[in-house]
Amino acid sequence: MRPGTVVSLVLRPRTDDKRWTAVRSSAPASVLVSGWRVDADGTAHASLRSAGARGGSARITALAKAPDVAGAARVTFALDMTVIPYAREG
Repeated sequence: MRPGTVVSLVLRPRTDDKRWTAVRSSAPASVLVSGWRVDADGTAHASLRSAGARGGSARITALAKAPDVAGAARVTFALDMTVIPYAREG
């Protein structure tokens, strides 16, 4: 993706007893996650925006867990994104 690009991430409701709990970026300086929400039907939404004018990469992970089970949520979805800056002229 190019700097300044915004990608909408939509995660469908899960078919098991788990629910989406969060989306994280391994490198927020390259790809920033915002607008996280989960609808009543279990569909999750987030905006992924490439930040800055330099290149970089980030792994976007979505966590899910059963609502009535103790313990940490687990990564159940991963997306690798690469930001490629525009070529400089001159």
